[in-house]
Amino acid sequence: MQKVLNFLTELKENNNKEWFNKNRKRYEESRDKMLFMTELLNNEISKFDQVIPVMNPKDCLFRIFRDVRFSKDKKPYKTNMGSYIAKGGRKSMYAGYYFHIEPGMCFVGGGIYMPQPEPLKAIRTAIYQTPEEFIQIVNNKTFKKYYSEIYGEKLKTAPKNFPKDFEHIDLLRNKSYAFSHKVNDEVVISDKFIGYAVSAFKQLHKINSFLNDALEKI
Repeated sequence: MQKVLNFLTELKENNNKEWFNKNRKRYEESRDKMLFMTELLNNEISKFDQVIPVMNPKDCLFRIFRDVRFSKDKKPYKTNMGSYIAKGGRKSMYAGYYFHIEPGMCFVGGGIYMPQPEPLKAIRTAIYQTPEEFIQIVNNKTFKKYYSEIYGEKLKTAPKNFPKDFEHIDLLRNKSYAFSHKVNDEVVISDKFIGYAVSAFKQLHKINSFLNDALEKI
């Protein structure tokens, strides 16, 4: 994993096709390492979360090539690598498990990030109907050690079709129901990373189950 971090560090300083083509072998080696890590983590996750099948890791790993068609930033490559392990892989609408490798900014996490309107409404409805269950999961002491807050942007007001005077309206204003836990580079390059990531992912099982149960009702 040190080689992966080294490659991404240099890519950030040389984000152009000429450098990338000269270092394509290093990219392919980094990609192979990420696929291997994805396969290992997928196998471990499927042991405690039966919703997650054993998949081809290529279906989970995000491409390093950026879509610059509608972006002012024309840099051709991402400077991170990550995999989303969920039913249906990286394009899934379901809650899952994610690990992100970026020098100085590595993290593990999961849940669901920026869902489309229909899935988002389904999740909010589930929280509105059973707020105590959701609160009990996210306020669990062990869970909070890894995930102190719900990640992402919030609406400034109550979402449409939900009562503004709902006691837990703040929980419905989230645009994402995602969670992240920073991991030091030293852990990522050590032989402890897989165990560390799996421990963090286990804490997401209950919240992912809650979110996916909501999505199954669409």
